[in-house]
Amino acid sequence: MTELVLQFVLLEHIGHPDDPVGKHFDLLLEQPKACETWRLAEIPVAEGPSVAAAQLPDHRLAWLHKVEGEVSGGRGFARRVDGGSYKSLTTSSAGEVRAVLLSGTTLSGVLRITQTEATLSQEGTM
Repeated sequence: MTELVLQFVLLEHIGHPDDPVGKHFDLLLEQPKACETWRLAEIPVAEGPSVAAAQLPDHRLAWLHKVEGEVSGGRGFARRVDGGSYKSLTTSSAGEVRAVLLSGTTLSGVLRITQTEATLSQEGTM
């Protein structure tokens, strides 16, 4: 059986009207119909400690192939920071909701995500 290769992309998102610091990062993980999306305060470090992230509504698959672009609904501008493939891993650590093995240009290794409360408006998808 052939394992499905899934893509990830890390986007720098600036100018979101509800973003108090003016910039955050969106980690998009390809799924069959859309991208599971996590908002991060900074660029994560693979093989580092668990990263706090807020899960956002799914984003369109088109963002896996864009280098940069305006975000719909006047919600700023996004540009690609890194991208590549990923594999979901199981995790048993309390609080961690996601562990993925990333194979990107700069992000390579296991990234562990701990879910936090969202602080930005989550209306709509990118």
